[in-house]
Amino acid sequence: MLDITGASKQRATKMVTEAAEVASRVARQQLCQAIGVRGNGFRFALPCSASVPSLIHGSRWRGDKSELKRRMKADKKAAEKEAKVKETVEQKNEGNDKADQNAYGADDETLDPNQYFKIRTQAIQALKSTAEDPYPHKFHVDLSLSAFIEKYNNLQSGDQLTDVVLNVTGRVHAKRASGAKLLFYDLRGEGVKLQVMANSRSYKSEEDFVAINNKLRRGDIIGVRGNPGKTKKGELSIVPIEMTLLSPCLHMLPHLHFGLKDKETRFRQRYLDLILNDYVRQKFITRSKIISYLRSFLDQQGFLEVETPMMNIIPGGAVARPFVTYHNELDMNLYMRIAPELYHKMLVVGGLDRVYEIGRQFRNEGIDLTHNPEFTTCEFYMAYADYHDLMEITEKLLSGMVKRITGGFKVAYHPEGPEGQAYEIDFTPPFRRISLTGDLEKEMGVKFPLPETYDSDETRKFFDDLCAQKGVECPPPRTTARLLDKLVGDFLEVKCINPTFICDHPQIMSPLAKWHRSQKGLTERFELFVMKKEVCNAYTELNDPIRQRELFEQQAMAKAEGDDEAMFVDETFCTSLEYGLPPTAGWGMGIDRLTMFLTDSNNIKEVLLFPAMKPDDNKPAPPTEGTSV
Repeated sequence: MLDITGASKQRATKMVTEAAEVASRVARQQLCQAIGVRGNGFRFALPCSASVPSLIHGSRWRGDKSELKRRMKADKKAAEKEAKVKETVEQKNEGNDKADQNAYGADDETLDPNQYFKIRTQAIQALKSTAEDPYPHKFHVDLSLSAFIEKYNNLQSGDQLTDVVLNVTGRVHAKRASGAKLLFYDLRGEGVKLQVMANSRSYKSEEDFVAINNKLRRGDIIGVRGNPGKTKKGELSIVPIEMTLLSPCLHMLPHLHFGLKDKETRFRQRYLDLILNDYVRQKFITRSKIISYLRSFLDQQGFLEVETPMMNIIPGGAVARPFVTYHNELDMNLYMRIAPELYHKMLVVGGLDRVYEIGRQFRNEGIDLTHNPEFTTCEFYMAYADYHDLMEITEKLLSGMVKRITGGFKVAYHPEGPEGQAYEIDFTPPFRRISLTGDLEKEMGVKFPLPETYDSDETRKFFDDLCAQKGVECPPPRTTARLLDKLVGDFLEVKCINPTFICDHPQIMSPLAKWHRSQKGLTERFELFVMKKEVCNAYTELNDPIRQRELFEQQAMAKAEGDDEAMFVDETFCTSLEYGLPPTAGWGMGIDRLTMFLTDSNNIKEVLLFPAMKPDDNKPAPPTEGTSV
């Protein structure tokens, strides 16, 4: 029994030892696999058999923990290595893209504007000596950009109409290379944008593809012959077969992202303003619509459009300071017209009962947010009508125009600019009507002298003292007419936000208007004010030649006293009245100011393509070759 028992213990011990070796070997192999080393490279001594079971269990726990740490460390190293490889690849791709960009002229954008102009000018001069004329005489256009977009915008993503070949033109505003054989251009014109997707596969030849893309720069006007298509992302494009430089831009064009915001540059270089700012284009489209509507309205009313002289021997038709010019052949001074009124009334005398003219007037006065020395007006004269008729016509004309152009009767306006307070101007007819003298008395809380005494010295002194008392400024000469005009400006006009007729001006303020039929000393005249500014002026015309001559002589006396804006005596006009002017009403409107309201512009320069500007004192000397203008 003892021998058998001893043998059994020996066999058991051997079995445990063998099991421990197997377990250790398995653990070692797992560890080696975890750290990437062959397990048979390890050699270590086994512990004594008595402690094997507990050591096996402890080693396995410590081995699992150690293995986890090593595995995490290995994963981290692998991730770092992968990131480094990826970064290297990206840098290589970026370098390739940059090389592609530079190959097509993107590095030019880093140049100083003067350097750019010099290099670009030299490049274009070099082209002139080759067969590729950078200023070709003609390029046939099949579709405008807007027509192209309208016709092909319904294409499906990824489509390309290879059987349709069209010619379009536009100005390049952006150029992007996506590798050596694919470039994108943003082509702009008529207020729209079309993408040019230039790839070497579709181009007529690889050599020509490289040559033209090396040549083109932002700002260039180009012609594109190619197929309509859409990218996989759904952007309408033209895929060029051939591109032609039609007119290079020698200067570095500002980026659309930053735009052109400096007002001095915008007004002095309006062409650049129009290239970069589409909202400016829209303002002048609105201006054109206003003039078109005016013509259409008056034509439908039976008016005849006429043209009258711009240079006059006597500047008549308005109270304003004229520009003087000189005629060499006649050896005499002439005056640029301040208004066409007197010519129009002479035409009515001649039997043209309804006439109108849209044109420029010139007044040698100040330049500010609402005044420009030359400006555009529409004037019409209508036989057998009075100022009541003209008020109704004005309401119908303006309310209809605003609704046609804006879609409604109400427009938003910011008199202090986009960041200032917004006002709503309501052109819904009928317009408010107020009396100049009656409502001015109410606003000031003062009783005025009778209107028939306005030409007396006592009345002049009354208004002089009233202006001083109310703090109303009026530079000399302080005539009754000028003092009244300043009072109206400070107390009535400032409250005219929506269209308002200020009616029945004193005769002393209206030398060409007919006397009021029921209120002595007043006239049948109105001025329409919108947003505190005069837009229209109209009245029943004075057609008594004797009375007209008397009023002209009063104006001449005012001029002798120093009023540069007073009228001259026009004997030619007075003689025409002696032949008989029928009862007539006349009307004038400033187109520039109305355009300001309908385009939300608080500066008249915004609605004049080329406004009057002071000389640019900082302008450099005339450019020499290779410098920027």
